[in-house]
Amino acid sequence: MAAAMELSCWGGDWGLPSVHTESLVVLAYAKFSGAKLIIQPVDWTWKTLTGPVPALHWEGDTVTDPAQILNFLRKQRYNADYELSAKQGADTLAYIALLEEKLRPALLHTFWVDTENYTNLTRPWFASRCPFPLNFFVPGRLARAALSLILLTKGESPLHSITEVEAKVYNEAKECLNLLSHRLGTSPYFFGKMPGSLDAFVFGYIAPLLKAGLPSGPLKQHLNQLTNLCQFCDAVLKTYFDDDAPGSPPITQDSSVDANLQKLTQLVNKESNLIEKMDDNLRSSPQHKPRAPAARPTTLSSQKNSTPA
Repeated sequence: MAAAMELSCWGGDWGLPSVHTESLVVLAYAKFSGAKLIIQPVDWTWKTLTGPVPALHWEGDTVTDPAQILNFLRKQRYNADYELSAKQGADTLAYIALLEEKLRPALLHTFWVDTENYTNLTRPWFASRCPFPLNFFVPGRLARAALSLILLTKGESPLHSITEVEAKVYNEAKECLNLLSHRLGTSPYFFGKMPGSLDAFVFGYIAPLLKAGLPSGPLKQHLNQLTNLCQFCDAVLKTYFDDDAPGSPPITQDSSVDANLQKLTQLVNKESNLIEKMDDNLRSSPQHKPRAPAARPTTLSSQKNSTPA
């Protein structure tokens, strides 16, 4: 009997099986293709720092990155795209690339860079799922990685300020959502009557944006105006995840994690707000070029030492 496939991912909340975009993509595709996965949430484990998510484990092999995981599932004959034509397959790849380039940076900014959302929603959620003392470091580490990726991909000349970059990121994201809404039209899924890879990616990208209680949500407001995308997301949840328990999936906690540790972690989270504010101030402060060290005066002893014998 073949070993079961296990998926490491962040746990669920907000009515979603996972709050993590990439994890949602894999979970949705597994449902669409009929792949049976054993879900192993990384919540309250040291894997929050030591392992990438999502990660698929099977017979000693580990596959990360949603696209690679989906390819692996196809090789195991779990193919949700088997009815697509060659043109539809090419369109699927094009739209997925569009999501990665145009929508992903805006999602990263919404959850990890926007100060109001990060302080009131994102950081508290991830900190509450990390064991002490990782709750100090993991949210800030993920936030810095998100900001670095945005600046790396969208901060090219002539955009020199973060405000200009943010404006470009959100304009492109809204255009991307408009294109997806136009492509979906009145159909239940993007290609035919059955969902495929593109449906999994779109669901993974828009579901957290739609369901999270974001204090600051200009992109969410735009998404709410695209009713067919909202209905698409709700239909996927009802059709493929309705049997799952609402909120977080069952979490296997380490035996060392008890109620006292959870209370201690909550207390430490409050103290860590100061660290996060210090990090935000440092990130937003102007940076100066490093200065060359001043020339040290030559002493008599050094002259003697440097005199050739």
